[in-house]
Order: sequence, then structure tokens, then C-alpha cells
Amino acid sequence: MNSQYYIDLANKYSAHNYHPLDVVIERGKGVWVYDVDGKKYLDCLAAYSAVNQGHGHPAIMAAVVAQMERIPLTSRAFRNDQMGPFLQELCDLTGYEMALPMNTGAEAVETAVKAARKWGYKVKKVARDQAEIIVCDGNFHGRTTTIVGFS
Repeated sequence: MNSQYYIDLANKYSAHNYHPLDVVIERGKGVWVYDVDGKKYLDCLAAYSAVNQGHGHPAIMAAVVAQMERIPLTSRAFRNDQMGPFLQELCDLTGYEMALPMNTGAEAVETAVKAARKWGYKVKKVARDQAEIIVCDGNFHGRTTTIVGFS
């Protein structure tokens, strides 16, 4: 099967809320990704920087496999033995007192909006429901109802 097959299949069954490039990636190694037609591409996008460590780095793969063998995921409803040490290392690295990990960029933007509004109301004494958020035009902030209009 070639790229056109997968493109047609996705176009038929996927909601058209996104306009991806007509390149069908099947695997990656290091800084390179390969499509189903055998073409090789330098991955300058890195999944919008979500995988900027490259693809298939042996040390990262070993760490992922080791964690998956222990437990792949815990809800934040429970504590786990990885969060505290991770947050400590992150705070030591950044110089901040606390950190709030997020799953997505959209969550991070939503949380930043909430924090900015709270700061505006509590610290700057902005009148209730009068806070305004300024964003960069043409940037991508996420796809939630609140922030989709920012982009």
C-alpha cells in the first residue's frame, strides 16, 4: 500500500479538522522519518517539539520499556514513586519552587490563562469579568474551545 491509499482512507473516515501534509510516516530513527513509499525526511518538525529527542534513542527506549514493565500510567488520583523525584529535578533545573506537569500544550495554555486571570483579579485588582488576555497572533495555542480563537 502506498501513501495515496492511507491518505484516501484517512480522508474518508477522519473528521476534517486538520490539514496534514500528504506524507504518510511509518517509522523514524534518530533525526530521520520514513514514509510508506520509502522516502527519507529530516524530521525538523519533531511532532511540534513533542519528540525533540529524536526517534528510537537507545537510552530513552530502554527507560520507556523499563517503566512500561513496571506500570505504564497512574492517575493523578494516586501518588507514584516517579512524580516527586521528577518535580524536584525539574525545579532544581529551572530554579522555580514548584511545577505543574501537563499532558498537552493546550492544558498548559489553559492553565496559564487561569493563572493570569487570577493574578489580574487578586493582585492587580482588575474589575470582575474585565480581565483581558493578550496572545501572539498566528501562533498555535491548542484546540480547546477557550484557546482555539487565539491562533
